[in-house]
Amino acid sequence: MKIRLIFLAIVGLVVALAYGAIQNSATNSPSSSTPAATTIATSIAKIPLYDHIFVIIEENKAYEQIIGNPNAPIVNQLARTYGLASNYYGIVHPSEGNYVAILGGSTFGIHDDAPFDADVNTPGSHGVNHTIASRSLIDQLEEKGLTWKGYFESIPSVGYKGTTYPSDADALYASKHNGFINFKKVQSDPKELAKLVSIDRFTADLQTGNVPNYSHIVFNQCNEMHGLARCPNLANLIATGDAKIGETVRQITNSPLWKSTKNNAIVITWDEDDGRPKPNPGCCGFDPKSQANFGGGKIATIVITNHGARGLVDPTPYNHYSLLRTTEEAFGISEYLNFADRTQEGVKSLAPLFAVNLK
Repeated sequence: MKIRLIFLAIVGLVVALAYGAIQNSATNSPSSSTPAATTIATSIAKIPLYDHIFVIIEENKAYEQIIGNPNAPIVNQLARTYGLASNYYGIVHPSEGNYVAILGGSTFGIHDDAPFDADVNTPGSHGVNHTIASRSLIDQLEEKGLTWKGYFESIPSVGYKGTTYPSDADALYASKHNGFINFKKVQSDPKELAKLVSIDRFTADLQTGNVPNYSHIVFNQCNEMHGLARCPNLANLIATGDAKIGETVRQITNSPLWKSTKNNAIVITWDEDDGRPKPNPGCCGFDPKSQANFGGGKIATIVITNHGARGLVDPTPYNHYSLLRTTEEAFGISEYLNFADRTQEGVKSLAPLFAVNLK
């Protein structure tokens, strides 16, 4: 009996010491206010290969305008159910440079919404060519034998090369929200322009299974939370955008590819915040001396995967360069374009949110 009591006492001491160590670790950890799953997930370094990635880009809303907002119940439910990057930033103000950065890993000096064909002499271009001759995700995908499309609500025709539609004053479609068209490779090749299509094609492509590996989805300015004077629910832009996101996510998750054994992901992000001055407008390659890379503010970014994270909040600092790096890794591309390669400046892939089989 005495030996048994001594044994139990030793076991109890070991358990107590272990518990104390865990408590101390949690207290001293910078992630102690986040769910335990976050701490475990942040150790994941490599992203598995993905078959399809869908990127939905919304407009001009700060993180706190979306997360916790009762007018965005669908987005918040998705954030709670799947994965939320709780410390994610845009690159620049205003819009255009962010859309370019997601595809090219740089703003290429763009920090305005001048037309995609603006040159150094165009008013409003800040002396920057807005047609970009550099490599982009487009080149990388095609070199790997992978496919892509840009789906744009209210684009009037396939490969449309106008800057707005139906007019500058009433621009449901705006090329400043279409980063593909800034790249010379797309502008000058009818085969590439043919991949800029109406969002109506997205529904048909899902139904037929003719879905590209990379889908870039942008709603019109009434439905992406941006707003125009003609929008019928101008006072309810967030609620309208939330419903549109929900409709599109349901289309994807109800499609046969979502039930596949292959990995598929949906990313919902915003181009930038609402433009109010912030003490920390950016991260990860953020350069306060460059107007073209000054930081676009903190924005919500949600990652939905068919085989991955559930209920995960990841507090790692990320931005649009991180999203490009993640896309490259997920498609097995080892070349990281421009700022997507700036790991020494904190650019990381969203590996925890793209990991699979998390419990």
